[in-house]
Amino acid sequence: MKRMVCIVVALVLCAAISSLEGLGKETKKTTLMQKKLAHGQKVLEGVTQGDFKMIRRHAEELIDISKAAEWKAVDTPRYKVYSNDFRRSAEALIEKARDKNLDGAALAYVELTLGCVKCHKHVREVRMVRR
Repeated sequence: MKRMVCIVVALVLCAAISSLEGLGKETKKTTLMQKKLAHGQKVLEGVTQGDFKMIRRHAEELIDISKAAEWKAVDTPRYKVYSNDFRRSAEALIEKARDKNLDGAALAYVELTLGCVKCHKHVREVRMVRR
C-alpha cells in the first residue's frame, strides 16, 4: 500500500511540474509558483521521510503563498474553487501531520497536487480563450 502511495505521489508531482510550463511569464507569479513548488517538494520530502514537522511547516507556507494578493492568476468562479480547495488540502496536510498520520498526509498531498494540476489546466484554458 505504501509503495503504491509513493508511486502515485511521484506521478502526480511530475504532472504538476510539467503543468507549470503553461503559465505566463509574469515575474511575481512565477516567483510565487517557484516558492509553491519548492514548498510542495519539501512536503513530499517530509511525507517520504515521515517528518511531520517538515510536512506541517511547508504546508503552512503553501497556505500563506496562496493568500498572497499577487497569487490570483485569473478571476473566474472555478479558479476561486480551486484556490479554496488548495487551502483545504494544505490544512488537511497540517491536521494529518499534527495527528502523525502518514498515510493520511500522503493522501492529502496527492489531493493537493491533483488540485494544482486541475487549476493549472484551467488557467491555461482561460488564457488561451482570452487570446
